[in-house]
Amino acid sequence: MKIEQEFEIYCVPEFKKDLKKLRKKYRTIEEDLKIFLQTQISLYHKQNIDNKGIFPISDLGLDCDIFKAKKFRCRALKGKGVNSGIRVIYSYEKRENDKDKITLIEIYYKGQKENEDKDRIFRYFGNA
Repeated sequence: MKIEQEFEIYCVPEFKKDLKKLRKKYRTIEEDLKIFLQTQISLYHKQNIDNKGIFPISDLGLDCDIFKAKKFRCRALKGKGVNSGIRVIYSYEKRENDKDKITLIEIYYKGQKENEDKDRIFRYFGNA
């Protein structure tokens, strides 16, 4: 997935399935995800601007950084703005001499699921 030139974006296979399911109900979600990656991720990780929309998931005990984004604007959910209820779980890897790496792990609507899938996180990053 090529979104932003300052990041390399990867997706775990389950993320693509999550996105496909959400696309049936929220037809703008893919474009909204691109905008999210270009703005929110860049603000938080590159410009060090914290708008209280991205939170580290710190209770995992992993060597890598996993984040939950709570402010995700979905245009298909009119009138909600960034409080759409869409959650994005991702890992962020800062690289010194290359583009930073983002791995999209999970995307879900909080009304259908309360928390992130920690088993999925451990499956991909347990040995990180």
